[in-house]
Amino acid sequence: MMHDDQVDIDIGIARQMIRDQFPQYRREDITSVGSSGTVNAIFRVGSKSAARFPLRAMNPTECADMLRSEAAAMVEIGEHCLFPTPQPIGLGEPGPHYPMPWALQTWLEGEVATPQGLSGSTTFALDLAHLVASLRQADTRGRRFDGQGRGGHLSDHDEWMNVCFQNSESLLDVARLRDLWARFRELPSAVPVVMSHKDLIPPNLLVQGERLVGVLDGGSFGPADPSLDLVVAWHLLDRERRAIFRSGLQVENLWWKRGAAWAFQQAMGLVWYYRRTNPAMSALGRSTISRILDDPDI
Repeated sequence: MMHDDQVDIDIGIARQMIRDQFPQYRREDITSVGSSGTVNAIFRVGSKSAARFPLRAMNPTECADMLRSEAAAMVEIGEHCLFPTPQPIGLGEPGPHYPMPWALQTWLEGEVATPQGLSGSTTFALDLAHLVASLRQADTRGRRFDGQGRGGHLSDHDEWMNVCFQNSESLLDVARLRDLWARFRELPSAVPVVMSHKDLIPPNLLVQGERLVGVLDGGSFGPADPSLDLVVAWHLLDRERRAIFRSGLQVENLWWKRGAAWAFQQAMGLVWYYRRTNPAMSALGRSTISRILDDPDI
């Protein structure tokens, strides 16, 4: 169990709910998908679909609203993203053994990216730059950052970062990391906002060979700090490939440092929170922090 408020969902419950509520899939194989993801349990439905069951307990009405909002964002990102993204198929209802709505979407083929797997690939670095550029070109339509999660003011995350530092005392060089955050949080805000995926971490990117072939979890697509999607470079690329990525996007110094700051904020939570329950995510946090600390420009 990764979360204190985690909801139980297994292949038996999921299979029954999918077949009961979407009879067209009764003859399809339904299997559990192993993943380092932390938000949803994923089940593959046949060869072309997947079901996502939220893992953290929430009010069913609020959950349904969230899933509808995510579905709309998935359609929007699909219209602009240079690479394939899953598209919504429908929403499922709560059942006797699972208390919340859930989502059905299309399935994409590919291998999940890893922090080190393509870190030295120039081809992959350029694909990532093209991805971010394509998302930025989408029209914000006058929308502003909604205030949820990362993408606004760095200093708004001081309280969470203090929690992370306190829980990382035995795991990381916290004194050094506190000093780094003290400098990051003072960086001026970068404006105006642009359209952003908001969570470009390795588990949300699919690859084949050295090429990016899919972008997952587009349900948060929306306006945010233009530096937010730059986290992908710190999560996935070595120093030389980060420079190629940065050059491809012509990223100015402030945005580049704010991108490192957002990656740092995310990574600090991964190391301690998932240390026992999701080692892959914890390791991602460590590798990202190491890249930031070892970078002379930061």
